Amino acid sequence: MSSSKAKLEYIWLDGYKPTQSLRSKTKIVSNFSGKLEDCPIWSFDGSSTEQAEGGSSDCLLRPVAIYPDSARKNGWLVMTEVLNADGTPHESNGRATIVDNDEDFWFGFEQEYTIWDISINRPIGFPAEGYPGPQGPYYCSVGSTNAIGRDLVEEHLDECLDAGLNVEGINGEVMMGQWEFQIFAKGAAEAGDQIWVARYLLERCGEKYGYKINWHCKPMKGDWNGSGMHANFSNTLLREAGDKAIYDKICQAFEPTVQDHIAVYGADNDQRLTGFHETQRIDQFSYGISDRSASIRIPIATVESGWKGWLEDRRPASNADPYKVAAVIIDTVKKACATL
Repeated sequence: MSSSKAKLEYIWLDGYKPTQSLRSKTKIVSNFSGKLEDCPIWSFDGSSTEQAEGGSSDCLLRPVAIYPDSARKNGWLVMTEVLNADGTPHESNGRATIVDNDEDFWFGFEQEYTIWDISINRPIGFPAEGYPGPQGPYYCSVGSTNAIGRDLVEEHLDECLDAGLNVEGINGEVMMGQWEFQIFAKGAAEAGDQIWVARYLLERCGEKYGYKINWHCKPMKGDWNGSGMHANFSNTLLREAGDKAIYDKICQAFEPTVQDHIAVYGADNDQRLTGFHETQRIDQFSYGISDRSASIRIPIATVESGWKGWLEDRRPASNADPYKVAAVIIDTVKKACATL
């Protein structure tokens, strides 16, 4: 136990619609143990975040995960969920909608984003007028003319790893200035916690470099790829099935629930899910082996492992809430499993 004072950065999601934003503030604590259970419940002014009225503005922050913060001396990152003053989940609290008490579900999110040059209001690497060369060279690129923004991306990766986030990789994406990181966790809530903390760290790195992080799913109109947050998921049945018929039934269970999923898969997703640029149309549903134009892709690794593995829902947008995405996927899969 340290006798010095620790900086606890409490991170939460505000109540803005249709897309919530990150908020944070610092609490100074003496003799902090570094343990989650020693992070006190805190409060904030919900009237300033679209989460309460001015006459009764206190909302509570309940710590749900803690990570070391290598960028600050004696710093900690504390992910929290928002509660009403009476301790019940706030309506903006997507984490509270997850029903996965036994953490049977594993999630791997592929978070795409665009580094945004605020001086020209375009992706970094784009000229102030006109366009760079067409898509093709930028995906997993190397070299100063194609891999734009690597310094920021590498610094973000180091901060995530220092925090203990389970980042499984990074890569340049299809549009210039667009990048991706992947995070995996055994447990839906933990996966969501880690994505949100990684987003927070990325926003903070952007502050240092003078860039905005653009989470919009179609930041550039025209013949440019949008940004997604592909959700790879499994439960014990999918991991041990060994039967194509089980995979077919679970995939087919997603078709009648399209609207329930699209409702929480991110704002303006109709601009991204057009049937082009590696997407299925927003009003259609399909699944297939190794099919990146489908709503749900069955990875070839799952098939080669004898139908034991996971599925990838390619529809969630980059600006979606991973808590809400996980919650609706779990609900659909559980209902499908109940009929098997």
